[in-house]
Amino acid sequence: MRELSLRFRRALAITVAVTWPVATLTADEKSNLRFSDRTVASGIRFQHRDGSSGKHYLVETMAAGLASFDFDLDGSCDIYFINGAALRGTTYDAPPVNQLYQNQGDFAFRDVTEASGLGDVSFGMGCTIGDYDNDGFPDVYISNFGLNALYRNNGDGTFQLISNQAVERGDKLGSGCCMLDCDGDGLLDVYAANYTSDVYSVEVPVFHGRIVYGGPLLYPKASDNLIRNLGDGNFADISQVSGVATEAEWGMGTICLDYDQDGDTDIFVANDSTQNLLWENDGTGKFSDVAVLGGVAYDHRGDPQGNMGVDSADFDGDLMLDLHVTTFTKQFTALFRRDHQGFYDATRQVGTGVNTFYQVNWGTCFADFDNDADQDLFNANGHIHDNLDELDATVSYKMLNQVFENKWPKKFADVSNQCGDGLKILESSRGLVADDFDRDGLIDLVILNHRSLPSVLRNESLRAGNWICLDLVGTRCNRNAVGTRVVIQSAGKSQVLEVHSGRGYQSHFGSRLHFGLGKATKVEKIEVNWHVGEVETYTDLDVNQLYLLRQGASPMQLR
Repeated sequence: MRELSLRFRRALAITVAVTWPVATLTADEKSNLRFSDRTVASGIRFQHRDGSSGKHYLVETMAAGLASFDFDLDGSCDIYFINGAALRGTTYDAPPVNQLYQNQGDFAFRDVTEASGLGDVSFGMGCTIGDYDNDGFPDVYISNFGLNALYRNNGDGTFQLISNQAVERGDKLGSGCCMLDCDGDGLLDVYAANYTSDVYSVEVPVFHGRIVYGGPLLYPKASDNLIRNLGDGNFADISQVSGVATEAEWGMGTICLDYDQDGDTDIFVANDSTQNLLWENDGTGKFSDVAVLGGVAYDHRGDPQGNMGVDSADFDGDLMLDLHVTTFTKQFTALFRRDHQGFYDATRQVGTGVNTFYQVNWGTCFADFDNDADQDLFNANGHIHDNLDELDATVSYKMLNQVFENKWPKKFADVSNQCGDGLKILESSRGLVADDFDRDGLIDLVILNHRSLPSVLRNESLRAGNWICLDLVGTRCNRNAVGTRVVIQSAGKSQVLEVHSGRGYQSHFGSRLHFGLGKATKVEKIEVNWHVGEVETYTDLDVNQLYLLRQGASPMQLR
């Protein structure tokens, strides 16, 4: 009976895919979004490896995320790529390594991996960035297949591997990870999602005589880990006492946010082919899962989805943070809209599921790409199967990525075919980062591609609006101000962003908050709700500027 029900819902989903109302642009509404392919000119030569040997271990398909952050504090965002490693049956002449590229300006990057000490050779999955020791320099946490790793930034361009059993977390297949101050003590803790504890013993399936990748139901689930920062250089695994180890799912993307606006940081985990988790924080670092009651456990039909990545922003201007979750093929992506009662799946109403049914979506981000004071959406796409293209017309290993322009209060519009050669790249994409790499006031993109070079996309959008960027430094909260909520007012419109550590698909980006302002010529008010609960207000700030907001001090114009 269960199988019959699933077949019926699958048939229903196909019907929905055909009849889904599509948001279209009139001749006067042509998109201004443009992205140019700058991969070759960027100097980035990172090559992703997945350790495959033809055995078709599921970990190969999951690939990796990446991070954008200013590791040397020169004001420009650098890029850290996560790589795989040899699996059983595979050998490499030289082991694949994670690679750090330093931003040289003008969209040029230099490989500084060897000098930095960040050339980790583990089988990397995800990473997040945060100043765990509050010394002013961003540190790196890496989620691996195997032992995780924490690298301390020495402040001189080099990093030191920190040996700690709680940080390393044991021998699992990790996935998304985040830093957060779970208990409000001013120190960044680590949430590390896990997928499974067993990769090698599963017998992979055969389809039409070909070995293919098996789904998550073949693998045992693994509980996630919460690692508390003790502040003296040591850490403690509080997964059990905090409550997060009471559930075990196939974890993928993660994001930490104050979804209920009660002043503490909660945790959302996108899970593969099972219910999502929404860990509500009681303010002391104890968590309970409220995903079902909160409306984010399943899609609008009450079905679990093969969820991959997740991002959070206020897409509709009501100052409540919404969630966007990417999914597997023959499923629609899900946009969970927040209202005063909780979340609900608003994908059909807002149009973000258009043309996503046959894709496999991984990385995702909200960003105001054209600076018109609302949040657009980007999806990185690519299938897991590299040997089935000719057997299934709906399957393609390499796929085009997608851009959805926010036309609120109308629907989002899929404008991917209008956005230039950056959206014509055909790869099997995974993680992505979105930051202003050339400091021209427009959010650019870098995408990690499975078994390939990355895609480096410069934002060259036409008639873009004004903007303001904010670097936040905590003095009484954690130094990176992670968990801090910022509301700005300009030209009669309010916008909100939070400082996150870890987001998208196993990636990290956006530590510098970027607000598009449209035609506004002044920011009348900025309200900063620092994570410890302290509120500061700044008024009458200039547009098209980067400001340093240090807790307890006046704003400093950096540009």
